[in-house]
Amino acid sequence: MKLASVLLAVGCSLSAVHAVWLEKTGYLPDSCGGLTFPLCLTYDSTNNTIYVGGVNGDCVLAIDGATNKRIAHVPVGFNADALCYNPTDNRVYCANNGSANVTVIDCATNTAIATATVGSQPLALCHNPHNDKVYCASGGDSVTVLGGASNSVIATVVVGSIPRALCYDPQDNKVYCANNSSANVTVIDGATDTVVATVTAGSVPCALCYNPTNNKVYCANNNSDNVTVIDCASDSVIATVAAGGGPCALCYNSTNNKVYCANTNKVTVIDGAGDSVVATLTVGGTLRSLCYNPTNNKVYCANEGPPPHYNSSVTVIDGATDSVIATVTAGSGLQALCYNPQDNKVYGANEHSDNVTVIDGATDAVTAAVTTGGWPYDLCYNPTENKLYCSDERSGNVAVIDDATGAVGCPR
Repeated sequence: MKLASVLLAVGCSLSAVHAVWLEKTGYLPDSCGGLTFPLCLTYDSTNNTIYVGGVNGDCVLAIDGATNKRIAHVPVGFNADALCYNPTDNRVYCANNGSANVTVIDCATNTAIATATVGSQPLALCHNPHNDKVYCASGGDSVTVLGGASNSVIATVVVGSIPRALCYDPQDNKVYCANNSSANVTVIDGATDTVVATVTAGSVPCALCYNPTNNKVYCANNNSDNVTVIDCASDSVIATVAAGGGPCALCYNSTNNKVYCANTNKVTVIDGAGDSVVATLTVGGTLRSLCYNPTNNKVYCANEGPPPHYNSSVTVIDGATDSVIATVTAGSGLQALCYNPQDNKVYGANEHSDNVTVIDGATDAVTAAVTTGGWPYDLCYNPTENKLYCSDERSGNVAVIDDATGAVGCPR
């Protein structure tokens, strides 16, 4: 707000001589542009880099895992809703919900190397390392399959209505797709990209999680307040576990063989062997996502606060005792979490404060807040042309204010 006030003051002083107006808005160079409303994160284990996608800015930002500094700005499509890392080819895939395509980013150079057209409103991505393929679920009731080496579409698989989530079963080389409006899960063969089964789930399935110890897939059903447990060998339902209201996210604790389910203000803990509820933990806010830290055996829960400020926090759960051990203050409108095993850090994407919170995995202390976008950031006056330049970090633009004709213009 201070910089915005400075801009207004300069604009007023200019208008004392002549009226000023907003002449032109041009995009900043890729190295300088901003990303607003960050929604999704993924981790590049090869280069120790965190990639951040969001609503505005048409870009993905790369953050160095060691220094917490922004190191790259990669142009992508409109409204980046999901990211996925392919370790085989060291690439990140960005599902652009507003432009119905997927941008492929080379992580070695942080450049976009391909754009693949997929179905409308792509919502989820997952990687099949066995066959080096990436699957993209889209609103056209289909899953588009991309070749990891070719970066091109190699198959389109018809699934249920509004596919919402994907997960991979490495033991059987299958991809599971939760279909939001048809209350079922489509099972896709990873080798042939054909549908091998359709499994009935609860109402509005919205999240999936794989349990490698018992070879099961868990499906959170948002409207039926339960979790469907699928046996991956037979692709049959073996249990339905009652959860709290509106289950929306899942994650797996490999140390203790447990599945955590985020509900309305609660986290339900499910035993991976017996599929019974072993604990129910009360946390704060509207639960958005979960993340597991295997180094310290902790589960992190993103809690988005209520409007108008959306002040958020991260609840830290001990994986052995299933007790809350810390509550960490995050930014505004916390949405997604991801883990960096190399530096033992957890990252949270804050949609409304346009930054990423960095949490130390050992101490659960916030070590950094990395800006992804913001308000007017810097000013520069051109005396030759009598113009004022303002960099707007929120939109990733430069506003040029001409002191010649028209009304006062102030970008926000």
